[in-house]
Amino acid sequence: MIALGIDIGGSGIKGALVDTEKGEMVTDRLRIPTPQPAKPEAVIGVLKQIVDHFEYSGPIGVGIPAIVINGVTWSAANIDDEWIGFPAQQMMAEVTGCPVILANDADVAGVAVMRFGAGKDVPGTVMIFTLGTGIGSAVFVNGHLVPNTELGHVYLRGQKKDAENHAAERIREEKNLTWKQWGKRLNTYFQHIEFLFSPELIIIGGGVSKKHEEFLHFIKTRATIIPAELRNEAGIIGAAVLAAETS
Repeated sequence: MIALGIDIGGSGIKGALVDTEKGEMVTDRLRIPTPQPAKPEAVIGVLKQIVDHFEYSGPIGVGIPAIVINGVTWSAANIDDEWIGFPAQQMMAEVTGCPVILANDADVAGVAVMRFGAGKDVPGTVMIFTLGTGIGSAVFVNGHLVPNTELGHVYLRGQKKDAENHAAERIREEKNLTWKQWGKRLNTYFQHIEFLFSPELIIIGGGVSKKHEEFLHFIKTRATIIPAELRNEAGIIGAAVLAAETS
């Protein structure tokens, strides 16, 4: 099936048509800067632009940096606080004129990684983290998603801020950290995560994962830690898969 996947990020909103059986984009990715402030009306307007661009009328999968329960967003990471308690899925469907499946952005990326990428057929606990504006997380146990984990917001011992404000890729750029400096911060974070959850496999995604040779060797965990293969395409692909499977 061909379905439209859309990935809402703190800096950009990206969409493409996806072959959901192969896990491959069949069009070029369209990226539109995220409105600032990223209020619901403005962001949903961008979704409508993406739908119109592809002249699309089928089911849409959307990943958003928020906790999503029954189509309502209950948090707002790097988007406006007006999303909290907002009936987002319903409003997206009304504006676009298409059925919409809305889920946490890290969860939809995780679906793609587990279905088509490095997590395929891996048993036990697999944890997927996207490093970008923040730190997104997705947890799978024997292939089943544990939805809406927000492990980028755990507190680290000795830090007076949550983990993503200490170790996200955005922080590396803002503070002009060397790869070694940033790698040590990631090591602190992932050793804490491992202590809490004891995963068999940790997968690192996000655009920076294409430079994994620069920093992964600074992270020392018992669990195997590897880069994602789908990188920035995972959110779009996973969202489209969810749309296809629930339509």
